Amino acid sequence: MIDNKTVAVVVPAFNEETQIGDVIEQMPGFVDRIVVVNDCSTDKTGEIVKQYFKTDHNRGIIIDNINTRKIEGRYERANRELQKQSAEEIRFFPPSEIINTEPERERVILISMQRNSGVGSAIARGYKWCKDHGIYCAAVMAGDGQMDPGELESICLPVIREGIDYVKGNRLIHRSSGLVVPGTRFFGNSVLSILTKLASGYWQVSDAQTGYTAISVKALNAISLHEIYSGYGMPNDMLVKLNIALCTIKEVEIKPVYGIGEKSKMNIAGVIPRVSWLLFKSFFKRLWGKYFIRDFHPLFILYHLAFILFFMSIPFAVRILSYYIAQPPGERPILNSLMFIFLIVSSMQSLLFAMWMDIQDNQHLYHR
Repeated sequence: MIDNKTVAVVVPAFNEETQIGDVIEQMPGFVDRIVVVNDCSTDKTGEIVKQYFKTDHNRGIIIDNINTRKIEGRYERANRELQKQSAEEIRFFPPSEIINTEPERERVILISMQRNSGVGSAIARGYKWCKDHGIYCAAVMAGDGQMDPGELESICLPVIREGIDYVKGNRLIHRSSGLVVPGTRFFGNSVLSILTKLASGYWQVSDAQTGYTAISVKALNAISLHEIYSGYGMPNDMLVKLNIALCTIKEVEIKPVYGIGEKSKMNIAGVIPRVSWLLFKSFFKRLWGKYFIRDFHPLFILYHLAFILFFMSIPFAVRILSYYIAQPPGERPILNSLMFIFLIVSSMQSLLFAMWMDIQDNQHLYHR
């Protein structure tokens, strides 16, 4: 606990038999629960975690499942319905099993996924356990030991003491990032960070791919956990969902950690196109969900107008290009040129105004 508020760490793990033991042993003492989600590993990850059930690392405080608490009172129907919904939503998650015999008393929790579902699904399942047990602050640390446990407190404190909904580490602002982070990862992370700014509405964030995060129980209850993206685009998808839910966010400087025995399972060439497409869809989901359905905002019109005008300019651009390629006698693309210039300039103006409004509307959600 920190300031009498419970803290848990979700540890997604897939084939981490060489690293998972160190992650558990180096976990700071203020962590009340270490929720390891074994994503159907084919090695001995699960067996190694179970070995810690009989060690001092498994001594924990009692934390009950809040879905089993009885809520009484004539004015409490709304809370009873929410409790019922929370208890039943587990059916929307991939099949899994809690291996512990007394999870309410044990510190090391092992959840075994019945099929390999992806790192995002593993984290979502760990979040679900934390939500069901009313954990005040739920952090995420990878099972490969690539996150320094000494920085965990700085990740959790803004949630506990400042009331921030979501805190994420930022490796790119550390002065060693250009020296330690591999070039391909630095480039891929930078590209996806730019796209994430536009899609999520958190325009000040960077290092969008970091998984070292902490989230409040309020934020866990504000989003649909079972709808979290199952793959490596999970951090980006989380930012979009949190922005729609009007959650506050803060970034904390952390060290980039590489070369400690971890084996990356992420294919950069495959991840960037998939995550880019995810962000493209998420952008429009945010626009419609936040600025049309929930509360109308002029930027909804301006963004869509910018895209419509841009697509209207394409036929004129094609005609101009065809003229310079074929150069038919007696024809001049003056009208086409004027229409193209008018449409593309109007499109850019609408886009810039929409982005400016977007930045202004979301500025209060980002805390420094």
